[in-house]
Amino acid sequence: MSQRVAVMLRAVNVGGRRLVMADFRAALSELGCTEPETVVATGNAVVGAAGSEAALERGLTEKLGGAVDVFVRDGAELAAIVAGNPYPEMARRDPSHLVVMFLKGEPAAGAVDALRGKITGPEEVAAGPGCLYATFPDDLGHSKLTGTLIERTLKLRGTMRNWNTVTKLAALTRTEADARRLPAG
Repeated sequence: MSQRVAVMLRAVNVGGRRLVMADFRAALSELGCTEPETVVATGNAVVGAAGSEAALERGLTEKLGGAVDVFVRDGAELAAIVAGNPYPEMARRDPSHLVVMFLKGEPAAGAVDALRGKITGPEEVAAGPGCLYATFPDDLGHSKLTGTLIERTLKLRGTMRNWNTVTKLAALTRTEADARRLPAG
């Protein structure tokens, strides 16, 4: 099985911006990605050979008719995120309220602490490899810990996925070598 990567788009099928997953798959194919498979209807796909994140971002922006932020993670990166989860109890008990925000870079020193200082509810955050873990024990939709607040505080663009989606993407990108040496998500 060839190396597969997850391709995630920021802010699709929210706020009036609609993307039909068949169009997403077609655009990925046209950009040279092999075997595109969408995962839930929120701008996630798993593909074989893919160009760079920047090339995909340029191509998808052109093909989908608007600026698109693209986040690409391979199986090893997703496995590290799953293995590094500092909230295993939340992942087991309430995975839809555990979120990973994939980031365009690593937060600067002190940025995650600054974000913690802005949290007014029961939410918790922790830095991870190329991501931020966040718990929303009450309600994600009404939390004051929003994607916008996170991005402004960390000074990084990001896209959020709940734990169920993260583990599904990790499983779909896991290579045979990963499966032998890493625990299942």
